[in-house]
Amino acid sequence: MSDSLFPKNDLPRVLEFFAGGGFALKGLEDSFHCVFANDNDPLKARVYGKNFGSAGFDTSDVWALSPNKIPDAELAWASFPCQDISIAGYRKGLNAPRSSAFWGFWRLIEAMNDDERGPNTLALENVAGLISSRRGRDFIAVVETLADAGYRVGAMVIDAALFSPQSRQRLFIIAHKGRIPDGLESNHPDPLYHPENLQKVVARMDPTSRLAWTWWKLPKPDARTVMLEDVLDRKVPQAQWRSEEATQKLIDQMSPAHRAKFDAALKQKTWRAGAVYRRIRMEDGSKVQRAEIRYDGLAGCLRTPAGGSSKQLLMITHKGKARLRALNAREAARLMGLNEDYILPEKETPALQVIGDAVSVPVVKWLSENLLSPLTKAHLSNTNES
Repeated sequence: MSDSLFPKNDLPRVLEFFAGGGFALKGLEDSFHCVFANDNDPLKARVYGKNFGSAGFDTSDVWALSPNKIPDAELAWASFPCQDISIAGYRKGLNAPRSSAFWGFWRLIEAMNDDERGPNTLALENVAGLISSRRGRDFIAVVETLADAGYRVGAMVIDAALFSPQSRQRLFIIAHKGRIPDGLESNHPDPLYHPENLQKVVARMDPTSRLAWTWWKLPKPDARTVMLEDVLDRKVPQAQWRSEEATQKLIDQMSPAHRAKFDAALKQKTWRAGAVYRRIRMEDGSKVQRAEIRYDGLAGCLRTPAGGSSKQLLMITHKGKARLRALNAREAARLMGLNEDYILPEKETPALQVIGDAVSVPVVKWLSENLLSPLTKAHLSNTNES
């Protein structure tokens, strides 16, 4: 493993804020080379270092970073914390203690822009719940901030299920200064990437911000061919299996509709795997814990072990028998698009912590190839010509 994050080459440069385990960099590395990375979580910093090297990685809080020590780059990527915005969190908005990290990031970009060396392209990633956070006010605040700084701004919601067998919708806000190459913008939204709630919030923005808005144009990816069962281990240690009592308890927690799905799979002779989450549902005015199973070839959205109802379980059926276990960390890594050589923490809980907080690698790669790379190459071309 190299002791340097940043090999010298001719690729455009990227700054990676809130880097986590480097999943964004895995998606960007074919088109960009990283010249700065930052995350103040010790676990994630260690994992990042094992996979990419530790030289140049800054473990300071984003508010403690000095803009003078951040190198120039064409692209800045920021997966700022989502706990106060997501549906699973407290939805306190951008001014809450953790999601306010966005403003810590922005003060750095603003200072670099004042020195005329700010990145011409920004990529912000967060949960899709940012669109509706505080009735859209948080999303609009981000867009207006970028627009006031001279960026053209657009956003899209991309589901990792387009590329890998995990249902994981995330919001990507892409901002750019300078000429936009032909073919990257559209005059109207694409329902695949621009859902109705996003369109409604954009329609509510003030006219000045609307002038800066663009509907980024992305092609439709080829149909996904990998299913959940394709990434699961068929043989696992005996200790990973839950007891027969635990298995039956989960089955008993299924609603009639979900129990019917399970019974149908149980009758099949083939090896089947259903992804299961426990959820609290309101039924007849009371809270009831339910086990909800899916057989659509997808896992549910991966979460961190610290989250409520966070354990994603697998119900394995084969020749009339059912067995239950949790999704393991290596399987979760595959669902995020990581190769087998990515180094995870040895223990399951910290490994799942790193994975659950991360961004889908193939989604980032898709964005990089079809939008981020063309934008930065256009900027570099204009710079060289001038």
